[in-house]
Amino acid sequence: MSIRTILVDDEKLAIQGLQLRLAKFPDVEIIDTCSNGRDAIRKIKTEKPDLVFLDIQMPGFDGFSVVKGVMEIDPPLIVFVTAYQEHAVRAFEANAVNYLMKPVDEDKLADTLDRVRQRLGEKRLAEEAEKLKSVLAEVAPDAMDAMPEDGDSPSGGPRFEKLINIKDRGQIFRVDVDTIEHIEAAGDYMCIRTGDNSFILRETMKDLDRRLDPRVFQRVHRSTIVNLNLVREVKPHTNGECFLVLESGAQVKVSRSYREVVARFVH
Repeated sequence: MSIRTILVDDEKLAIQGLQLRLAKFPDVEIIDTCSNGRDAIRKIKTEKPDLVFLDIQMPGFDGFSVVKGVMEIDPPLIVFVTAYQEHAVRAFEANAVNYLMKPVDEDKLADTLDRVRQRLGEKRLAEEAEKLKSVLAEVAPDAMDAMPEDGDSPSGGPRFEKLINIKDRGQIFRVDVDTIEHIEAAGDYMCIRTGDNSFILRETMKDLDRRLDPRVFQRVHRSTIVNLNLVREVKPHTNGECFLVLESGAQVKVSRSYREVVARFVH
């Protein structure tokens, strides 16, 4: 299935350069181009593309204004393309698929399109599941009991984050979830610890719990989540508590109320 795409940039040469680079990807169908933000909003609403490559610095309506202007519809996936690095944080806050610097690097473009394909695949699977639920609700209500719950994939398994975007110290870090050793809560902030880095994420423990695979990330304390795949040793402690020694050598205490987590892990 083709990826219906609109290119938006006030520089004609920039659009031509992106067209040349995208021509190497046979599943990308460029259905239109726009040279300003107002035209982009109108065409996005009428054409309903899957993907928009969007310049940020444009006279009048800039790229962020375009995103705001299409929020009333089911918006397309957005890839920001710009010559200005300082817009990166706002780009990720706008939930962009990626942020590409001009001139666009071909390897980074290929990586971006892989992300686009993954997101579109997930979206289309979810839409098909919803259509099936609607039909079953009308013609076979009893069959609804066999359907996945909201948030589950049509294949029956929940979807969990593989990468987490973390805005920390004025930068955006894309953290591979598999590298996270443990997470510590402090109010509405989470301290995400990998083997050699720490990041601060503004999010509650409850919300973060929903994003992580519970088969891998388990609560071992009221304010601590551990990646069980990175546990290397279990050290008993007093009063039924114990410590988990992680791959980096860090030690995390398991409180008595979460002892069943360790019991399941060690067996």
